Amino acid sequence: MDRLLILEDGSVYKGTALGSNANFRMGEIVFNTSMTGYQEILTDNSYCGQIIMMTYPLMGNYGINGDDMESIIPAAFGFVVRDYCEYPSNWRSQQTLDDYLKRVNVPGIYGIDTRAITKKIRTQGTMKATLADPDVDVEAVIRELNENDYLHNQVKRVSTTRIYPIPNRGHKVVLMDFGAKLGIVRELTKRNCDLIVVPYDTPAYEIMNFHPDGVMLSNGPGDPEDVSIAIQTIRQLVGKVPMFGICLGHQLIGLACGAKTYKLKFGHRGGNHPVVNLATGRVEITSQNHSFAIDIDSLKDTDLEMTHQALNDHSCEGVRHKKYPIFSVQYHPEASAGPQDSQYLFDEFITMMEKEKEEDHA
Repeated sequence: MDRLLILEDGSVYKGTALGSNANFRMGEIVFNTSMTGYQEILTDNSYCGQIIMMTYPLMGNYGINGDDMESIIPAAFGFVVRDYCEYPSNWRSQQTLDDYLKRVNVPGIYGIDTRAITKKIRTQGTMKATLADPDVDVEAVIRELNENDYLHNQVKRVSTTRIYPIPNRGHKVVLMDFGAKLGIVRELTKRNCDLIVVPYDTPAYEIMNFHPDGVMLSNGPGDPEDVSIAIQTIRQLVGKVPMFGICLGHQLIGLACGAKTYKLKFGHRGGNHPVVNLATGRVEITSQNHSFAIDIDSLKDTDLEMTHQALNDHSCEGVRHKKYPIFSVQYHPEASAGPQDSQYLFDEFITMMEKEKEEDHA
């Protein structure tokens, strides 16, 4: 079955249908440069409102399994690939990529020139797009893409709506869920953290009522300025409890402490982004997925200092508070999928909580 990919600049690409035959939605088309990990990428809630395009040509070759999900139901609006493998070969495979996308109602397309589209996005910047049936009124779709604003408040779509525990015997950590990847939960659980997962709009007093040893601010989709209620909450938590932010959580810490954020031309998405640790000079290869970044110049009037920097475009990749036990990174130390160079940051979070408890008892 034929399918179209239509971009807001009027470009139309004809390919073959993949996944769901319905649920076509307008979203941002973004590219990811990872060579593997399509299952983890598809189920990353930070892609809510976006159509994912993979730059590596072959997808589906190792199928889908039940263990590597980053969320139960994907929030992505579509999936675009060059070549699709109908017959996966992997001992862990439980179903094909096509069958999985049909089951979770996500449409896709393959057989199109993803390299040309990637070059277009790198030149013109991220743009709106949609998948459609071949008999659609293309001019009407292009008009709608240009007239409609980008999706806002994606965090509300993917955050938990209730508080729930993931019990353990270690440090008590409140995880603010802005669309948290399960990889973050795995890394904290691996370190015996006693987790309490709360919705994005949970007030500061309710978080502190749990008497946490630390607060984890998760990744999530969209513009950080849209999550004003969380910015206010984080501002009230500063100085009261150790905090560690990842991706959107990093941006929210920046905004809560007086820094500014801006939208990147085409974002950072992939498992091969080099970042330098400014304290050690060590370069880490990182997994990334974000559209926004903290403005480095805006840090000078805050109590934050930059700790990590991207080597590709020199954008801010990490900050630390000068007075309180608070730090954050723009990339994904839990990887899933991607290199594991940065998992030491979870250990630093544990050490920070332990140090704070020692000082409180001194």
